[in-house]
Amino acid sequence: MSRVIATYRVFDPKKDLHKKAESIALGLTIGSWTHLPSLEKKQLEKHKGEVIEVIEKETTGLLKIAYPAANFSADIPAILTTIFGKLSLDGEIKLVDIELDSDLETAFPGPQFGIDGIRSYLNVYDRPLVMSIFKGMIGKDLTEFKQQLRDQLLGGVDMVKDDEILFENPLTPFTARVQAGSEIIKEVYEQTGEQKLYAVNLTGRTFELKHKAKQAVQLGANALLFNVFAYGLDVLQALAEDPEINVPIMAHPAVSGALTASPFYGISNKVLLGKLLRLAGADLVLFPSPYGSVALEKAETLDIAEALTENRTLKRAFPVPSAGIHPGLTPLLINDFGKDSVINAGGGIHGHPGGAQAGAKAFRDAVAGVLANNTLQEAATQSPELAQAIELWGAPT
Repeated sequence: MSRVIATYRVFDPKKDLHKKAESIALGLTIGSWTHLPSLEKKQLEKHKGEVIEVIEKETTGLLKIAYPAANFSADIPAILTTIFGKLSLDGEIKLVDIELDSDLETAFPGPQFGIDGIRSYLNVYDRPLVMSIFKGMIGKDLTEFKQQLRDQLLGGVDMVKDDEILFENPLTPFTARVQAGSEIIKEVYEQTGEQKLYAVNLTGRTFELKHKAKQAVQLGANALLFNVFAYGLDVLQALAEDPEINVPIMAHPAVSGALTASPFYGISNKVLLGKLLRLAGADLVLFPSPYGSVALEKAETLDIAEALTENRTLKRAFPVPSAGIHPGLTPLLINDFGKDSVINAGGGIHGHPGGAQAGAKAFRDAVAGVLANNTLQEAATQSPELAQAIELWGAPT
């Protein structure tokens, strides 16, 4: 029988974690068991939650509980409500992992493109991708937008995304950004022979999003950025499984910290930014890197990346560690996240003394140097742009 297995970290001063686990397993499924008559027990057996494992550590422990798929419809809101709905209100307890049986997992779209599809589109197979971000676009017009996009793409980045706080506005309207982005990408392709992606920020009222996304695709958009946790995972799934929205979707982690930050409450980053976003259809997932000022613990970031890229029935999604990234961190990024990742920078590109084009080239040269088994200092002897970046931001020796 198909099921979802949830793992919780609990803090119970009563020290009876086995009793706590049984209470959760029954409370989130059939409610009671002991005093039921035999016939009713037989009828409800397939709906009863099952305690799989209890690992005790003084007053803290891990509880692993299985929930039969017969209890819920195959959608993320139903699953979350079943395994963590009212339980999330029950004191110090955190959902740290979920496991879906493969037949249940296939009910979800997963990434439309994923790592392999995006690599095929860009014709880049042998290195991490490089991405950059528009900076300071609020209050700027399309002239500045086009210049920033052109500089970043000509410098060698594979994709550029909107700032997640850039919404519909009169200076850079959504449709105008899509059309301008498409034009610049075409120009750069004709000049360099390299295909690029521009992820336009899909925003607005929830019930307008599908129409807006389809309009963007019709106008030439080749990727979307989506603030999924301001809307909900099911909204992402609705976008990802629509055949008319046939472009990669990049999920931004804005608002997710309200659900993940506490060690005592909420949902782990591995589950929320890793497993659930992949399940809902994100092709690329941004999350705080372990290196910058807005940082996650390294172990957490590696857990997210593993959840996005491990071999399962769904396509793999690109991990995009972000924030505080500069060219000097390239060896760490490749060592920690491998080739199947995206190196994403904002200030590390725009803050380059030579401008955004030079900043982008510094990253591409750093990646090439690391993959050729050179140190960054060795690579910098052939790249003035990388040398300037190292002088400004530093690099491991």
